[in-house]
This record gives sequence, C-alpha cells and structure tokens, in this order.
Amino acid sequence: MVNLAELWLPILLSAVFVFVVSSIIHMALPIHKGDWRKLPGEEKLLAEMRAQKLEPGCYMFPCPGSMKDSCTPEMIEKYKQGPVGFMNVVPNGPPAMGKCLVQWFLYSILIGVFCGYIAKLALEHGADFRPVFRVTTTVAVLGYGIAAIQDSIWKGVRWSITLKFLFDGVVYGLVTGAAFGWFWPR
Repeated sequence: MVNLAELWLPILLSAVFVFVVSSIIHMALPIHKGDWRKLPGEEKLLAEMRAQKLEPGCYMFPCPGSMKDSCTPEMIEKYKQGPVGFMNVVPNGPPAMGKCLVQWFLYSILIGVFCGYIAKLALEHGADFRPVFRVTTTVAVLGYGIAAIQDSIWKGVRWSITLKFLFDGVVYGLVTGAAFGWFWPR
C-alpha cells in the first residue's frame, strides 16, 4: 500500500499545475468575462447600503424570519413583487487577490490530499498511469467542479455560469490526474 506521505510530490505539483492553468483560464481566456453583471442604478443602491451600514455577510432578500414565515401570504406577496435574490457582502477595500490566491492554492493542495488518499486506498505501488489518472481525475473533478452545481440549485446562479465552472473543474481534474499519473510511486 502507498503511504500518503509518499505522495507529497504529486499533491504539490498538482496544486501548482492547477494554479497555473486556472490563472490562464481566468486571465487569458474570455470564458468567464460575462459572469458578473453591473446592477442598474449601482450608485444609488450603494449609497443606500452605506446608509444602512451594511456589514460583510450573506444576505437573502426578501428574507423571512423563519421557515414558517416563508409561507405566509405577506412573504409570498414579497416574493411575487421581487426582486428575489442572494447577496454576499465582503469587507470594504480593494479585492484581496493575494489572500484569495493563497487560499486557492491551499484548496488545491487539499484536493490533492484527498486525491492521494483515495488513490492510495485503491491502487498499489507501481500502478500504471491510466488507473492512477482515472481515480485521481475523478476525485479532483468532484472537488473542483461538481460542487458548483449546488450554487445553481440553491443560490440562483445562472446555469450557464455553473457549466463554465464545471468545465474548469474538469480541466483542473485532468491536470491533477496527469500529475498523479506521472509522479505515482513506482
């Protein structure tokens, strides 16, 4: 059986490769260009949110006080009148890209650890490229891509956006599987 510590190289390299590929996808390709839209009347809405001293957090609107309240005639009318949505508010200031990129890299390492763990349970020392690639790609696609589907189910994210992130997840999964296949202990 392969020891998880023996997989440090494919875990680390898969994270590096995914980091590079994701940078190319998000900076050089136009695939995600239209994912975000500007709110109409943005300045007016921002001024009102500032006046309300809106703090960072996750918001739903309209927001019932409880699950029971969500079925009252008043709430149903609010839903009908709209708009209905979800909003994430982050701390003020320029986007903290450095922090996000570090977290993304650490997340990629975590995906690599799970890939290594599942692969070590399923495969032996010296396994050929193909079975290693198949197992680790499958686990990585689950971690990078499939999780995005619930955003369309529960948070109203457009399916077109979710499909793009699912595509990204498949690419990251393939890159991860290749790293594990190439550097599996022989």
